[in-house]
Amino acid sequence: MDALSALGKLLPVVLAFGTGILFARRKLLPTEAAGYFTDFAFLFAIPCYLFGKIFLSDLGHLFNVRAISAYAASAALCVVLIGLSAGGSAKVRALRVMAAVQVNTAYFAVPVFIMLFGDAAPIFPILLLQVCLLSTVILTTLEFGGPGSTPRKLGRAIWASLNTPVVLACNLAIVLNLLAVPIPGPVLSALSFVGDAAAPVALFALGLYLGSAGLSIRGTTRTELALITFKCVAFPLITLVISHYLFNVTGDWLKYLVLIAAMPSPQNLFVFAHRYNTDVDLAASIVVKSSLLALLLLPAWVQWAS
Repeated sequence: MDALSALGKLLPVVLAFGTGILFARRKLLPTEAAGYFTDFAFLFAIPCYLFGKIFLSDLGHLFNVRAISAYAASAALCVVLIGLSAGGSAKVRALRVMAAVQVNTAYFAVPVFIMLFGDAAPIFPILLLQVCLLSTVILTTLEFGGPGSTPRKLGRAIWASLNTPVVLACNLAIVLNLLAVPIPGPVLSALSFVGDAAAPVALFALGLYLGSAGLSIRGTTRTELALITFKCVAFPLITLVISHYLFNVTGDWLKYLVLIAAMPSPQNLFVFAHRYNTDVDLAASIVVKSSLLALLLLPAWVQWAS
């Protein structure tokens, strides 16, 4: 896929994302409306999409052990690099690791993959790896980095990260797929109908949220610049090198891994920062700016990975 083809496929992404920003800037919708669109996408549309796709998928092909191992090794190396180079408390280091290594799967990667490849199922194994491992480590660090931490409180935090509609829908689809449980065609068609709204609604909601958050390039600090550059440039490059040269990942899976790594920092970065009262302004700025930079760099990553 050359750059021109990539740009053509990304046009719907730009349209939905840009319209959200435009609506926010023109105040055509109130700021809180972003939350309603986000809830629809995260709680309903995306789970419907992923459930149907994974249920009908060949799980042996979807769970490519070599590819998943390559991504895990790349992420682990980046976690170590950021963890060692970042200063501050354990909570500060945890959030900076999250900013530089964790990716926005539900609101950015899923719609982008749907537009580029017509299928976002390859994201699922990485999503599980991210939620079940990286998020758990980050939450553990944040919980025990503050006062009054208890095992029960930690358990609730971890359970909350795993007990999300996206993860539950994916796991249910895997179980039913493995057990060969028949699902009526009309049910799958209904899930597909709702799931088709996932990509445009998620991107519109993200644009609406980011457009209302505001953006100041001039006020970007060195820390922000370093983390955003690492997330959008260094992490996908490291993933490309490790996946291709150490794990011999080629073809579509190499392209998938590089593009997933090139996704922006997750919206949960701001949620976690606000909840644990750590670097809130930094987190909000990184979510906004990494999203815009990731969108600008996507055509180049698509062409290079191809």
